Amino acid sequence: MTRSRILVTLALLAAVVTVTACGRKTGLDTPYEAAEQARKDAEKAKQPVPPEPEKPVKDRKFILDPLL
Repeated sequence: MTRSRILVTLALLAAVVTVTACGRKTGLDTPYEAAEQARKDAEKAKQPVPPEPEKPVKDRKFILDPLL
């Protein structure tokens, strides 16, 4: 019984480590930045350029922001 628990625990630990290793190691892009990059990439590849994104509205302060 303890041997099977140890194996299950090790398998779960390996799965968690594998899943947490996925992803980007850089900062996240805002939707505006991603759209700008998509336009640049399309221009370089000489493909149809997507519409120009709208500039985001300046972020307003919220009372709970310091908690995040």
